[in-house]
Amino acid sequence: MNLVRTHGGWKGRRKPPRTVDPPMPDVNVTPLIDVVLVLLIIFMVVTPMLARGVAVDLPRTKFHEKKADTGEQIIVSIRADGKVFLDKQVFDTSPPSLEKFSQALGEIIRRSPGREVFLKGDYRIKYKTAREVLEAIHRAGAAGAGLGTDEEK
Repeated sequence: MNLVRTHGGWKGRRKPPRTVDPPMPDVNVTPLIDVVLVLLIIFMVVTPMLARGVAVDLPRTKFHEKKADTGEQIIVSIRADGKVFLDKQVFDTSPPSLEKFSQALGEIIRRSPGREVFLKGDYRIKYKTAREVLEAIHRAGAAGAGLGTDEEK
């Protein structure tokens, strides 16, 4: 084969075959870490919002039974100002209002029997208020009521 020199190089000359690097066996985990961190942040922000009922400062105890919230319990909350909450309904602690509370709770219990009632009372309320609400829960036909506490650290 005769080779002729041109401005672009040697005409008729074969180029050497290119060598292709084999694929790297590594997995790039950077995008995976980014996705996991974003999901972690989302769960950290959303989890406190999942608490049902009205936010109250519960009394602290050293030893208490931990029960998971299954979403089936009926949540009754008593704020420090004496307002009683049943789902989105608000009642005060006067006798006529507690009677309406008892009727509303009784209706919920009749529609779905067997559901537990869970009472979340602020640690600043008086025992008299908690007792009156517990009596109204009993009049509504609930078999019993669980009392919410936070663990003392």
